[in-house]
Amino acid sequence: MLLEMPDLHKPTYHFSSPHGSCMPFDPNGCIYWKGKFHIFYIFQEGLEGAITHHWGHASSSNLIHWTYHPPALAPTNDSPEKGIFSGCAFLDREGLPVIAYYGIGAGICLAFANDDDLINWSKSPNNPVIPEPKRGDPLFDVYRVFDPHVWVEQDVYHAILGGQVKPHNQYDTAYLFTSTDLVHWDYQRPFYNPNPQWTEAIEDCACPDFFRLDDTHVLMCISHTHGTRYYLGSYQNGTFVSESHHRMNFPGGSCFASESLVDQMGRRIVWAWALSQLSNNNDYFSVMTMPRVLSTDTTKTLTVEPVRELELLRKKHRKLPSFSMANETRTFFDYSGRTQEFSIAIESNECDQFGLIVCSSPNRIEETRILFDLLKSEISIDTSDSSLDKNVYRAFPIIGKKLPKKDIAVQTASHQFEDSVTRIRLFIDESIMELYVDRHLCLTQRVYPTLANSRMTRLFVTNGSITVHQLEAWEMSPLIYTDGA
Repeated sequence: MLLEMPDLHKPTYHFSSPHGSCMPFDPNGCIYWKGKFHIFYIFQEGLEGAITHHWGHASSSNLIHWTYHPPALAPTNDSPEKGIFSGCAFLDREGLPVIAYYGIGAGICLAFANDDDLINWSKSPNNPVIPEPKRGDPLFDVYRVFDPHVWVEQDVYHAILGGQVKPHNQYDTAYLFTSTDLVHWDYQRPFYNPNPQWTEAIEDCACPDFFRLDDTHVLMCISHTHGTRYYLGSYQNGTFVSESHHRMNFPGGSCFASESLVDQMGRRIVWAWALSQLSNNNDYFSVMTMPRVLSTDTTKTLTVEPVRELELLRKKHRKLPSFSMANETRTFFDYSGRTQEFSIAIESNECDQFGLIVCSSPNRIEETRILFDLLKSEISIDTSDSSLDKNVYRAFPIIGKKLPKKDIAVQTASHQFEDSVTRIRLFIDESIMELYVDRHLCLTQRVYPTLANSRMTRLFVTNGSITVHQLEAWEMSPLIYTDGA
Protein backbone atom coordinates (compact mmCIF):
# COMPACT_ATOMS: atom_id res chain seq x y z
CA MET A 1 0.00 0.00 0.00
CA LEU A 2 1.17 3.52 -0.76
CA LEU A 3 1.33 5.70 2.31
CA GLU A 4 -0.44 9.01 2.52
CA MET A 5 2.30 11.46 3.44
CA PRO A 6 2.32 15.22 4.03
CA ASP A 7 3.18 17.20 0.91
CA LEU A 8 5.43 19.62 2.78
CA HIS A 9 8.85 19.52 1.09
CA LYS A 10 8.07 16.28 -0.73
CA PRO A 11 9.84 16.25 -4.14
CA THR A 12 7.68 15.56 -7.16
CA TYR A 13 10.01 14.55 -9.98
CA HIS A 14 12.62 12.72 -7.90
CA PHE A 15 12.05 9.06 -7.06
CA SER A 16 10.79 8.76 -3.50
CA SER A 17 9.95 5.96 -1.12
CA PRO A 18 6.40 4.62 -0.78
CA HIS A 19 7.32 3.53 2.75
CA GLY A 20 7.71 6.97 4.27
CA SER A 21 10.99 7.92 5.90
CA CYS A 22 13.72 5.32 5.42
CA MET A 23 17.07 5.16 7.17
CA PRO A 24 18.90 4.13 5.12
CA PHE A 25 17.36 4.42 1.64
CA ASP A 26 20.25 3.12 -0.46
CA PRO A 27 19.47 2.32 -4.09
CA ASN A 28 20.58 -1.26 -4.60
CA GLY A 29 20.49 -3.91 -7.28
CA CYS A 30 19.86 -1.44 -10.09
CA ILE A 31 19.54 -3.39 -13.32
CA TYR A 32 18.02 -3.01 -16.80
CA TRP A 33 16.19 -6.22 -17.67
CA LYS A 34 13.68 -7.15 -20.37
CA GLY A 35 12.92 -3.54 -21.33
CA LYS A 36 12.61 -2.15 -17.80
CA PHE A 37 14.70 -0.24 -15.31
CA HIS A 38 14.62 -1.89 -11.90
CA ILE A 39 15.56 -0.15 -8.66
CA PHE A 40 15.77 -2.02 -5.40
CA TYR A 41 16.19 0.00 -2.24
CA ILE A 42 16.53 -0.45 1.51
CA PHE A 43 13.55 0.30 3.71
CA GLN A 44 12.56 -0.63 7.23
CA GLU A 45 9.74 -2.85 8.45
CA GLY A 46 8.94 -4.91 11.51
CA LEU A 47 9.84 -8.56 12.00
CA GLU A 48 8.32 -10.08 15.15
CA GLY A 49 8.11 -6.65 16.72
CA ALA A 50 11.63 -5.54 15.75
CA ILE A 51 12.34 -3.04 12.98
CA THR A 52 14.84 -4.35 10.44
CA HIS A 53 15.96 -3.77 6.86
CA HIS A 54 14.21 -5.07 3.73
CA TRP A 55 14.62 -4.50 -0.01
CA GLY A 56 11.82 -2.65 -1.79
CA HIS A 57 11.41 -2.76 -5.55
CA ALA A 58 10.19 -0.43 -8.29
CA SER A 59 10.39 -0.64 -12.08
CA SER A 60 9.90 1.65 -15.06
CA SER A 61 10.11 1.42 -18.83
CA ASN A 62 10.87 5.12 -19.30
CA LEU A 63 12.20 6.54 -15.98
CA ILE A 64 9.01 8.64 -15.72
CA HIS A 65 6.23 6.17 -14.86
CA TRP A 66 7.22 3.95 -11.93
CA THR A 67 5.47 0.90 -10.53
CA TYR A 68 5.99 0.02 -6.89
CA HIS A 69 6.18 -3.75 -6.40
CA PRO A 70 5.94 -5.88 -3.25
CA PRO A 71 9.18 -6.10 -1.25
CA ALA A 72 11.73 -8.24 -3.05
CA LEU A 73 13.77 -9.46 -0.08
CA ALA A 74 13.03 -9.71 3.61
CA PRO A 75 14.64 -11.48 6.56
CA THR A 76 12.73 -14.57 7.64
CA ASN A 77 12.91 -16.90 10.60
CA ASP A 78 14.50 -19.61 8.45
CA SER A 79 17.14 -17.37 6.84
CA PRO A 80 20.55 -16.71 8.42
CA GLU A 81 20.46 -12.93 8.18
CA LYS A 82 18.79 -10.49 10.56
CA GLY A 83 18.24 -7.91 7.83
CA ILE A 84 18.87 -7.19 4.15
CA PHE A 85 21.55 -4.57 3.62
CA SER A 86 23.40 -3.13 0.62
CA GLY A 87 24.30 -5.15 -2.45
CA CYS A 88 23.97 -5.37 -6.21
CA ALA A 89 22.30 -7.19 -9.09
CA PHE A 90 24.25 -8.95 -11.82
CA LEU A 91 23.79 -11.49 -14.61
CA ASP A 92 25.20 -14.96 -14.05
CA ARG A 93 27.04 -16.94 -16.72
CA GLU A 94 23.69 -18.01 -18.18
CA GLY A 95 22.58 -14.39 -18.42
CA LEU A 96 20.02 -14.58 -15.59
CA PRO A 97 19.59 -11.98 -12.83
CA VAL A 98 21.11 -12.63 -9.42
CA ILE A 99 21.13 -10.41 -6.33
CA ALA A 100 24.09 -10.31 -3.96
CA TYR A 101 23.53 -8.61 -0.62
CA TYR A 102 25.01 -8.26 2.82
CA GLY A 103 22.90 -10.29 5.22
CA ILE A 104 23.20 -8.59 8.58
CA GLY A 105 24.91 -10.87 11.09
CA ALA A 106 25.56 -13.57 8.48
CA GLY A 107 27.65 -12.40 5.52
CA ILE A 108 27.27 -12.23 1.76
CA CYS A 109 24.07 -13.87 0.51
CA LEU A 110 22.58 -14.55 -2.92
CA ALA A 111 19.05 -14.62 -4.33
CA PHE A 112 17.89 -15.77 -7.77
CA ALA A 113 15.06 -14.32 -9.86
CA ASN A 114 12.01 -16.53 -10.37
CA ASP A 115 10.33 -14.41 -13.07
CA ASP A 116 11.19 -11.86 -15.74
CA ASP A 117 9.48 -9.07 -13.81
CA LEU A 118 11.94 -9.67 -10.95
CA ILE A 119 9.05 -9.80 -8.49
CA ASN A 120 9.83 -13.11 -6.80
CA TRP A 121 13.25 -14.24 -5.62
CA SER A 122 14.61 -17.43 -4.09
CA LYS A 123 17.44 -17.18 -1.61
CA SER A 124 20.38 -19.52 -2.08
CA PRO A 125 20.29 -22.54 0.27
CA ASN A 126 24.05 -21.99 0.65
CA ASN A 127 23.68 -18.55 2.25
CA PRO A 128 25.84 -17.01 3.48
CA VAL A 129 28.14 -17.92 0.60
CA ILE A 130 30.85 -15.72 2.16
CA PRO A 131 30.42 -15.91 5.94
CA GLU A 132 31.23 -12.89 8.03
CA PRO A 133 34.22 -13.60 10.30
CA LYS A 134 33.49 -12.94 13.95
CA ARG A 135 35.90 -11.44 16.45
CA GLY A 136 38.36 -14.16 17.44
CA ASP A 137 38.29 -15.78 14.00
CA PRO A 138 41.78 -15.52 12.37
CA LEU A 139 40.12 -14.06 9.26
CA PHE A 140 38.57 -11.22 11.25
CA ASP A 141 41.76 -9.18 10.86
CA VAL A 142 42.29 -10.18 7.22
CA TYR A 143 39.22 -8.91 5.36
CA ARG A 144 35.82 -7.27 5.87
CA VAL A 145 32.60 -8.89 4.67
CA PHE A 146 30.26 -6.07 3.69
CA ASP A 147 28.52 -4.43 0.68
CA PRO A 148 29.19 -6.81 -2.25
CA HIS A 149 29.61 -5.88 -5.90
CA VAL A 150 29.79 -8.84 -8.32
CA TRP A 151 30.66 -9.31 -11.99
CA VAL A 152 31.65 -12.14 -14.36
CA GLU A 153 35.10 -12.04 -15.93
CA GLN A 154 36.35 -14.86 -18.18
CA ASP A 155 33.69 -17.20 -16.77
CA VAL A 156 34.83 -16.52 -13.21
CA TYR A 157 32.69 -14.64 -10.70
CA HIS A 158 34.47 -11.72 -9.07
CA ALA A 159 33.19 -9.99 -5.94
CA ILE A 160 34.59 -6.98 -4.16
CA LEU A 161 33.47 -6.31 -0.60
CA GLY A 162 33.69 -2.83 0.83
CA GLY A 163 35.59 -1.90 3.94
CA GLN A 164 38.71 -0.45 5.50
CA VAL A 165 42.28 -1.72 5.64
CA LYS A 166 42.60 -4.51 8.18
CA PRO A 167 43.62 -5.04 10.95
CA HIS A 168 43.52 -1.42 12.14
CA ASN A 169 40.42 -0.35 10.15
CA GLN A 170 42.02 2.79 8.80
CA TYR A 171 41.81 4.07 5.22
CA ASP A 172 39.61 2.64 2.50
CA THR A 173 39.90 -0.50 0.45
CA ALA A 174 37.82 -3.37 -0.95
CA TYR A 175 38.47 -7.10 -0.77
CA LEU A 176 38.45 -9.37 -3.84
CA PHE A 177 36.88 -12.84 -3.84
CA THR A 178 36.43 -15.24 -6.78
CA SER A 179 34.19 -18.22 -7.47
CA THR A 180 33.46 -20.64 -10.29
CA ASP A 181 30.05 -21.77 -9.04
CA LEU A 182 28.58 -18.98 -6.84
CA VAL A 183 28.80 -21.36 -3.89
CA HIS A 184 32.47 -21.66 -3.01
CA TRP A 185 34.36 -18.37 -2.80
CA ASP A 186 38.10 -17.85 -2.40
CA TYR A 187 39.63 -14.74 -0.92
CA GLN A 188 42.30 -13.27 -3.17
CA ARG A 189 43.64 -9.91 -1.91
CA PRO A 190 42.80 -6.24 -1.41
CA PHE A 191 41.35 -4.91 -4.66
CA TYR A 192 43.23 -1.60 -4.47
CA ASN A 193 45.53 0.36 -2.21
CA PRO A 194 44.37 3.62 -0.62
CA ASN A 195 46.24 6.88 -1.09
CA PRO A 196 46.48 9.02 2.07
CA GLN A 197 46.84 12.10 -0.13
CA TRP A 198 43.30 11.54 -1.42
CA THR A 199 41.34 10.06 1.46
CA GLU A 200 41.44 10.31 5.24
CA ALA A 201 42.08 7.52 7.72
CA ILE A 202 38.42 7.64 8.87
CA GLU A 203 37.08 6.89 5.38
CA ASP A 204 35.94 3.53 4.05
CA CYS A 205 34.90 2.05 0.72
CA ALA A 206 31.19 1.24 1.06
CA CYS A 207 28.61 0.48 -1.66
CA PRO A 208 31.38 -0.25 -4.21
CA ASP A 209 30.40 -0.13 -7.88
CA PHE A 210 33.10 -1.10 -10.39
CA PHE A 211 32.72 -0.62 -14.14
CA ARG A 212 34.42 0.43 -17.34
CA LEU A 213 33.66 3.66 -19.20
CA ASP A 214 35.30 3.70 -22.62
CA ASP A 215 39.02 3.17 -21.91
CA THR A 216 38.81 4.05 -18.21
CA HIS A 217 37.88 1.94 -15.21
CA VAL A 218 35.78 3.54 -12.49
CA LEU A 219 35.42 2.49 -8.88
CA MET A 220 32.50 4.46 -7.47
CA CYS A 221 31.72 4.16 -3.78
CA ILE A 222 30.94 6.15 -0.67
CA SER A 223 32.75 7.04 2.48
CA HIS A 224 30.30 6.91 5.33
CA THR A 225 31.93 10.08 6.59
CA HIS A 226 32.15 12.04 3.30
CA GLY A 227 29.54 10.64 0.89
CA THR A 228 29.78 9.67 -2.77
CA ARG A 229 33.14 9.60 -4.53
CA TYR A 230 35.01 7.71 -7.24
CA TYR A 231 38.40 6.59 -8.47
CA LEU A 232 39.55 6.54 -12.09
CA GLY A 233 42.28 4.11 -13.03
CA SER A 234 43.34 0.90 -14.75
CA TYR A 235 42.45 -2.71 -14.08
CA GLN A 236 44.33 -5.90 -14.80
CA ASN A 237 44.38 -9.41 -13.36
CA GLY A 238 42.08 -8.68 -10.46
CA THR A 239 43.79 -5.52 -9.29
CA PHE A 240 42.60 -1.94 -9.68
CA VAL A 241 45.27 0.77 -9.80
CA SER A 242 43.79 4.16 -9.04
CA GLU A 243 45.16 7.11 -10.98
CA SER A 244 42.93 9.89 -9.63
CA HIS A 245 40.29 10.42 -6.98
CA HIS A 246 37.24 12.68 -7.15
CA ARG A 247 34.39 13.69 -4.86
CA MET A 248 30.72 13.74 -5.83
CA ASN A 249 29.77 15.12 -2.43
CA PHE A 250 31.39 17.78 -0.29
CA PRO A 251 31.00 18.78 3.38
CA GLY A 252 27.47 20.10 3.81
CA GLY A 253 26.13 18.12 0.83
CA SER A 254 23.70 15.20 0.75
CA CYS A 255 24.79 12.83 -2.06
CA PHE A 256 25.16 9.36 -0.57
CA ALA A 257 24.94 5.63 -1.38
CA SER A 258 25.12 5.47 -5.19
CA GLU A 259 24.30 2.58 -7.53
CA SER A 260 24.42 2.33 -11.33
CA LEU A 261 23.25 0.20 -14.24
CA VAL A 262 23.78 -0.04 -18.00
CA ASP A 263 20.66 0.35 -20.14
CA GLN A 264 19.75 -0.87 -23.62
CA MET A 265 21.58 2.08 -25.20
CA GLY A 266 24.78 1.42 -23.30
CA ARG A 267 24.32 4.37 -20.97
CA ARG A 268 25.80 4.15 -17.49
CA ILE A 269 23.00 5.56 -15.31
CA VAL A 270 23.44 6.21 -11.60
CA TRP A 271 21.13 7.06 -8.70
CA ALA A 272 22.11 8.12 -5.19
CA TRP A 273 20.31 8.53 -1.90
CA ALA A 274 19.81 12.24 -1.16
CA LEU A 275 20.17 12.30 2.61
CA SER A 276 17.77 14.15 4.83
CA GLN A 277 19.36 17.24 6.33
CA LEU A 278 17.09 17.60 9.33
CA SER A 279 18.58 17.06 12.77
CA ASN A 280 15.98 14.45 13.67
CA ASN A 281 15.97 12.83 10.19
CA ASN A 282 12.27 13.57 10.31
CA ASP A 283 11.49 13.78 6.62
CA TYR A 284 8.15 12.15 5.97
CA PHE A 285 9.69 10.55 2.88
CA SER A 286 13.05 9.50 1.49
CA VAL A 287 14.30 10.55 -1.91
CA MET A 288 16.93 9.73 -4.51
CA THR A 289 18.79 11.97 -6.89
CA MET A 290 17.63 12.13 -10.48
CA PRO A 291 19.09 9.40 -12.69
CA ARG A 292 22.38 10.69 -14.08
CA VAL A 293 24.36 9.54 -17.10
CA LEU A 294 28.08 9.03 -16.57
CA SER A 295 30.54 9.08 -19.45
CA THR A 296 34.06 10.25 -20.23
CA ASP A 297 35.28 13.05 -22.47
CA THR A 298 38.34 13.25 -24.72
CA THR A 299 40.57 13.91 -21.70
CA LYS A 300 39.27 10.76 -19.93
CA THR A 301 37.53 12.95 -17.39
CA LEU A 302 34.20 11.79 -15.99
CA THR A 303 31.16 13.73 -17.19
CA VAL A 304 27.75 13.75 -15.53
CA GLU A 305 24.39 14.81 -16.96
CA PRO A 306 20.73 14.15 -16.12
CA VAL A 307 19.02 11.57 -18.33
CA ARG A 308 17.23 13.06 -21.32
CA GLU A 309 13.97 11.32 -20.44
CA LEU A 310 13.39 13.94 -17.75
CA GLU A 311 12.85 16.53 -20.47
CA LEU A 312 9.46 14.87 -21.01
CA LEU A 313 8.41 16.40 -17.68
CA ARG A 314 8.96 19.96 -18.86
CA LYS A 315 6.06 22.42 -19.12
CA LYS A 316 5.52 26.19 -19.13
CA HIS A 317 8.69 27.12 -20.97
CA ARG A 318 10.18 30.59 -20.40
CA LYS A 319 13.14 32.12 -22.21
CA LEU A 320 14.85 35.51 -22.26
CA PRO A 321 17.02 37.02 -25.01
CA SER A 322 20.67 37.67 -24.20
CA PHE A 323 21.31 40.47 -21.69
CA SER A 324 24.10 41.90 -19.54
CA MET A 325 24.43 42.76 -15.85
CA ALA A 326 27.07 44.73 -13.94
CA ASN A 327 27.52 44.93 -10.15
CA GLU A 328 23.86 44.27 -9.41
CA THR A 329 21.23 41.84 -8.24
CA ARG A 330 18.19 41.37 -10.45
CA THR A 331 14.92 39.59 -9.70
CA PHE A 332 13.20 37.52 -12.38
CA PHE A 333 9.60 37.35 -11.29
CA ASP A 334 8.48 35.05 -14.09
CA TYR A 335 11.07 32.47 -13.06
CA SER A 336 9.71 31.81 -9.60
CA GLY A 337 8.77 28.37 -8.33
CA ARG A 338 9.81 25.34 -6.34
CA THR A 339 9.64 22.60 -9.01
CA GLN A 340 11.74 23.94 -11.85
CA GLU A 341 14.57 23.27 -14.26
CA PHE A 342 16.90 26.09 -15.31
CA SER A 343 19.30 26.07 -18.25
CA ILE A 344 21.71 28.99 -18.10
CA ALA A 345 24.84 30.09 -19.98
CA ILE A 346 26.78 32.97 -18.41
CA GLU A 347 29.85 34.68 -19.82
CA SER A 348 31.98 36.34 -17.16
CA ASN A 349 33.47 39.67 -18.18
CA GLU A 350 36.35 39.84 -15.70
CA CYS A 351 34.02 39.76 -12.71
CA ASP A 352 34.98 38.27 -9.35
CA GLN A 353 31.76 36.40 -8.65
CA PHE A 354 28.33 35.75 -10.04
CA GLY A 355 25.50 33.54 -8.98
CA LEU A 356 21.88 32.70 -8.39
CA ILE A 357 19.58 33.23 -5.45
CA VAL A 358 16.72 30.75 -5.46
CA CYS A 359 13.80 29.79 -3.22
CA SER A 360 13.95 33.36 -1.99
CA SER A 361 11.21 35.15 -0.07
CA PRO A 362 10.38 38.75 -1.10
CA ASN A 363 12.07 40.11 2.04
CA ARG A 364 14.97 37.64 1.60
CA ILE A 365 14.77 36.19 5.10
CA GLU A 366 14.75 32.80 3.38
CA GLU A 367 16.94 32.15 0.35
CA THR A 368 19.57 29.79 -1.03
CA ARG A 369 22.64 31.34 -2.66
CA ILE A 370 24.58 29.58 -5.42
CA LEU A 371 27.96 31.25 -5.87
CA PHE A 372 30.42 30.96 -8.75
CA ASP A 373 33.71 32.36 -7.46
CA LEU A 374 36.17 32.93 -10.30
CA LEU A 375 38.91 34.21 -8.01
CA LYS A 376 38.92 31.09 -5.84
CA SER A 377 37.92 28.67 -8.63
CA GLU A 378 35.06 27.44 -6.47
CA ILE A 379 31.34 26.80 -6.69
CA SER A 380 29.25 26.75 -3.55
CA ILE A 381 25.67 26.32 -2.38
CA ASP A 382 25.03 28.44 0.71
CA THR A 383 22.07 27.23 2.76
CA SER A 384 22.73 29.47 5.77
CA ASP A 385 19.42 31.27 5.17
CA SER A 386 17.53 28.56 3.30
CA SER A 387 15.09 27.84 6.09
CA LEU A 388 13.65 29.24 9.30
CA ASP A 389 13.31 25.66 10.54
CA LYS A 390 15.73 25.19 13.44
CA ASN A 391 15.86 21.44 12.78
CA VAL A 392 17.91 21.87 9.60
CA TYR A 393 21.30 20.26 10.22
CA ARG A 394 23.83 19.48 7.47
CA ALA A 395 25.94 16.99 9.41
CA PHE A 396 29.61 16.44 8.69
CA PRO A 397 31.06 13.87 9.00
CA ILE A 398 27.85 12.32 7.70
CA ILE A 399 27.99 8.98 9.54
CA GLY A 400 30.67 7.91 11.97
CA LYS A 401 30.63 6.46 15.45
CA LYS A 402 32.22 8.67 18.08
CA LEU A 403 33.20 11.27 15.47
CA PRO A 404 32.36 14.85 16.43
CA LYS A 405 29.88 16.37 13.99
CA LYS A 406 29.22 19.94 12.97
CA ASP A 407 26.68 21.75 10.84
CA ILE A 408 28.16 22.78 7.47
CA ALA A 409 25.87 25.37 5.85
CA VAL A 410 27.98 26.00 2.73
CA GLN A 411 28.84 23.13 0.38
CA THR A 412 31.89 24.11 -1.69
CA ALA A 413 33.61 22.35 -4.59
CA SER A 414 36.65 23.30 -6.62
CA HIS A 415 35.97 24.03 -10.27
CA GLN A 416 38.24 25.22 -13.06
CA PHE A 417 36.46 27.85 -15.16
CA GLU A 418 38.31 26.87 -18.32
CA ASP A 419 35.81 28.48 -20.70
CA SER A 420 34.64 32.07 -20.51
CA VAL A 421 31.07 30.74 -20.67
CA THR A 422 29.80 28.68 -17.73
CA ARG A 423 26.95 26.32 -18.58
CA ILE A 424 24.56 25.58 -15.75
CA ARG A 425 21.61 23.28 -15.28
CA LEU A 426 19.78 23.68 -12.00
CA PHE A 427 16.94 21.46 -10.84
CA ILE A 428 14.79 22.56 -7.90
CA ASP A 429 12.24 20.10 -6.58
CA GLU A 430 10.76 21.31 -3.29
CA SER A 431 13.41 20.13 -0.79
CA ILE A 432 16.16 18.97 -3.16
CA MET A 433 18.45 20.85 -5.53
CA GLU A 434 20.81 19.42 -8.12
CA LEU A 435 23.33 21.75 -9.73
CA TYR A 436 25.14 20.59 -12.90
CA VAL A 437 28.02 22.73 -14.15
CA ASP A 438 29.92 22.33 -17.43
CA ARG A 439 29.05 18.60 -17.50
CA HIS A 440 31.82 17.86 -15.00
CA LEU A 441 30.38 18.82 -11.62
CA CYS A 442 27.13 18.05 -9.86
CA LEU A 443 26.23 19.23 -6.36
CA THR A 444 23.28 17.79 -4.44
CA GLN A 445 21.66 19.78 -1.65
CA ARG A 446 18.58 19.47 0.55
CA VAL A 447 16.74 22.70 1.43
CA TYR A 448 13.65 23.26 3.56
CA PRO A 449 11.99 26.67 3.00
CA THR A 450 9.16 27.26 5.45
CA LEU A 451 7.50 30.27 3.82
CA ALA A 452 4.98 29.79 1.03
CA ASN A 453 6.43 32.78 -0.84
CA SER A 454 10.04 31.54 -0.75
CA ARG A 455 9.86 30.98 -4.50
CA MET A 456 11.70 33.88 -6.15
CA THR A 457 14.75 33.70 -8.42
CA ARG A 458 17.50 36.31 -8.66
CA LEU A 459 20.82 36.71 -10.50
CA PHE A 460 23.75 38.69 -9.13
CA VAL A 461 27.27 39.74 -10.13
CA THR A 462 29.99 41.46 -8.07
CA ASN A 463 33.06 43.45 -9.12
CA GLY A 464 32.45 43.21 -12.83
CA SER A 465 29.86 42.24 -15.37
CA ILE A 466 28.36 39.18 -17.01
CA THR A 467 26.53 38.45 -20.22
CA VAL A 468 23.69 35.98 -19.87
CA HIS A 469 23.51 34.23 -23.22
CA GLN A 470 20.84 31.77 -22.13
CA LEU A 471 18.23 31.89 -19.39
CA GLU A 472 15.57 29.25 -19.87
CA ALA A 473 13.29 27.63 -17.35
CA TRP A 474 10.56 25.04 -17.24
CA GLU A 475 8.12 24.01 -14.60
CA MET A 476 8.39 20.28 -14.05
CA SER A 477 5.58 17.74 -13.95
CA PRO A 478 5.69 15.02 -11.29
CA LEU A 479 6.71 11.44 -11.80
CA ILE A 480 3.83 8.99 -12.15
CA TYR A 481 3.56 6.17 -9.61
CA THR A 482 1.45 3.02 -9.77
CA ASP A 483 0.93 0.59 -6.94
CA GLY A 484 1.73 -2.85 -8.29
CA ALA A 485 0.66 -4.70 -5.15
